[in-house]
Amino acid sequence: MGLEIERRFLVRGDAWRSLAGPPQRLRQGYLASSAKGITVRLRLQSDGQAWLTLKAAADSSGIARHEFEYSIPASDAEALWALAPHRLEKTRYALELEGGDWVVDCFSDRNAPLVLAEVELDRADQTLTLPDWCVAELTGESRWANAVLASQPVSSWPEQERRRLGLL
Repeated sequence: MGLEIERRFLVRGDAWRSLAGPPQRLRQGYLASSAKGITVRLRLQSDGQAWLTLKAAADSSGIARHEFEYSIPASDAEALWALAPHRLEKTRYALELEGGDWVVDCFSDRNAPLVLAEVELDRADQTLTLPDWCVAELTGESRWANAVLASQPVSSWPEQERRRLGLL
């Protein structure tokens, strides 16, 4: 069983771009999700790779999750994409940054102009130096989870909330 230890942050500005590798377009479809944080997701990458992933909370903080991920044929992923009731699209950038495996996700469509950073860590208590462009930690806040953003996109949030968060 895999364990994903991850922290998430709201990003402001584009100072992170100087650290970014090439863009990778991702489509994610959510086939099932529960109030307890269990999700079944498919991910299609622009290079033709695809995965089916099951995630489940491993602790109450939201920082650690069980993760079971399996490579699947792209044709199967396309068929599942067509069946997925909730979807989102984003462009992911891997970053050259110390402290863990960092990525920045730039969401499109109904979640634009949302930009989130994620860092995968070796330990939940690992010390982390945050870049200035990480303006708010979102770890464990369910409304920012990709599965929730797929069903309740930023565009559906009240205008005043989007404005306060700099998403307008």
